[in-house]
Amino acid sequence: MKYLFKNALVVTMNEGLDVLESCHVLVESDRIKAMGSSLSPELTEGAQIIDAEGKLLMPGLINGHSHVPMTLLRNFADDMNLQTWLFDHIFPAEGKLTGEDVHWGTQLGIMEMLATGTTCFIDMYFFMDDIARAAELSGIRAQLSRGMTGQDKGPDFSENKSLNESIEFYKKWNGAAGGRITGAFAPHAIYTCSPEYIEAIRDAAEKYEAPIHVHLDETKVEHEDSLKNFGKTPARHLYDLGVFDRKTVAAHCVWVTGEDLELLKEKGVSMVHNPTSNLKLASGVAPVPAAMADGVNVLLGTDGASSNNNLNMFEEINRAALIHKGTTLNPLLISAAESLKMATVNGAKALGREDLGIVKAGGKADLILLDLDKPHFMPLHNPISALAYSAEGSDVCLTMVDGRILYENGEFKTIDKEKVYYSIRKICERIF
Repeated sequence: MKYLFKNALVVTMNEGLDVLESCHVLVESDRIKAMGSSLSPELTEGAQIIDAEGKLLMPGLINGHSHVPMTLLRNFADDMNLQTWLFDHIFPAEGKLTGEDVHWGTQLGIMEMLATGTTCFIDMYFFMDDIARAAELSGIRAQLSRGMTGQDKGPDFSENKSLNESIEFYKKWNGAAGGRITGAFAPHAIYTCSPEYIEAIRDAAEKYEAPIHVHLDETKVEHEDSLKNFGKTPARHLYDLGVFDRKTVAAHCVWVTGEDLELLKEKGVSMVHNPTSNLKLASGVAPVPAAMADGVNVLLGTDGASSNNNLNMFEEINRAALIHKGTTLNPLLISAAESLKMATVNGAKALGREDLGIVKAGGKADLILLDLDKPHFMPLHNPISALAYSAEGSDVCLTMVDGRILYENGEFKTIDKEKVYYSIRKICERIF
């Protein structure tokens, strides 16, 4: 397909953070063909016109850490610490889920993400074939990994069920759906995986030249237990196990030290800031300003909908831009532009992509359109500030991935909303 966005206010998210008024953006196939204040009729011939007057066009948001099927557990177990929440409530409920349940939970989560401007998500869960199938059918972009837990000491993990599932999943789905779906290997965390198991996962990732997705230093308990059990911080533990030798996305990093940040910087580890989830579970506030000052790539994530309780990245952008000001009493931390970068170009960097998270000729056509005809956008003195401090996920009126419109004005183009809602209700009747 060929689309022409006409007269949009374009927030490019390029290095200069250029904002272009009355800009035309031509999309052809899966990429941005051209953009500017004037495009030749020969170039735009045959394009479907999208009137973007009074609307803001920007890169689609990248959710850097999620467990999308946990939409099924939304508002199920709240107001408790992570250990109680996870071990006494979430894990037992998850034990009742089937692959089909996870598929429908994923479709529900994808609906929510598309409707609030997310075009790509990085996810760790189980029943990964069912998640990948939902991502493939919906048209969204995703990096997916099978979360692995195990306290076995090995040394032979050749018959380990979770690891073998991860290997088969990676071989089947990495690069699938025209490259929209990629894979990774995911040791859940140091408190759910033995060092020997983590090394086995690292070896598999090395063999298949795959990235790693891991939870890191989310709580004070995790941090103190690591010092007690291993004589080192969680980050140093994973560093010594060679995990960071692979391209790694490390979620949370709430309790990392200054020395830990140096390790992350040295190995090029990307750190995912999950402000809402960390606040809700009282895990703490990640040292994002210090990480950014040290040159660590920081992106944003929602975590699962059971600890947030939504997948709305505009809320994460807003909280990331506010929380560090309040905790440090410094209004200069984190700027609106920095927070937006975490949700766009920094997410793309974590994925090793230079064609995502930015509006530029030749870039992927993963784009969202926001309706500016709202009271909370008036007056629009600074579009960057408005996106961080005023925008709501419901302002999104169009979501495009790979040049394909997946959501427009409340309509999901690739998902049967009523069928999803019916399936979710039936699942909840059975489980809860």
